[in-house]
Amino acid sequence: MKRIAKISGIAYVMIFISGFYANFSILESLVDMNAPALTLTNLVNGHSQFGYGLLGFLVMLLFDIVLVWSLFYLTKSVSRYLSYVASLFRLLHAIFFGIALSKLWKAYQLTHNADMGTGMEQEIMQLLSGFDVIWTIGLLIFGLHLFVLGFLGLKSTIIPKIIGLLLILAAVGYLIDGIAKLTFENYDQYQSYFEAGVVMTGVIGELSFTIWLLVKGLKKEGSMKFEKTE
Repeated sequence: MKRIAKISGIAYVMIFISGFYANFSILESLVDMNAPALTLTNLVNGHSQFGYGLLGFLVMLLFDIVLVWSLFYLTKSVSRYLSYVASLFRLLHAIFFGIALSKLWKAYQLTHNADMGTGMEQEIMQLLSGFDVIWTIGLLIFGLHLFVLGFLGLKSTIIPKIIGLLLILAAVGYLIDGIAKLTFENYDQYQSYFEAGVVMTGVIGELSFTIWLLVKGLKKEGSMKFEKTE
């Protein structure tokens, strides 16, 4: 079980690194949904950079799939049924994210020596918008995964109860932001507040869990035993 904890902790670290790099360092520096012409110019001129961002997202997806497997084995002794549910939600999130990435891949192909006309601008912005919407749906499902995972943490005799609570809080952050983004017409006016809430709750919850996994997985002595509580 120590090995599973270590694998899970490392996978989370890789997701943090690759996701931060791809989304905040690359995508947000190139894309402005309110400026199609500027966005197209950025994607064409920074095509290699765009490719590195896409690669970062692929790394993120790969380690997300690793966590589908590892977190199930980590928590199945707490409740096999709930572990299946949590894994299913995480797998669905990964599937939606993979579909979203196909939109970015299409945009990457189109911006290779692209003819920067109005038609191209519209097509690229539609692809980027599709990526954003599909990923948002995936993050809603991810929020459900975190909620079940947090509940498993509360039931576990090994995972600290505070981590379970923090994961549930992170789930609430993802769910509120995702629902608001998909349903509020004036979401853009409050986007920074919603995103700040997601970052704060998500980072605190998932980072705490990651640190705990790494500490447990890298311990030289002792063993991990998850007792069934139901």
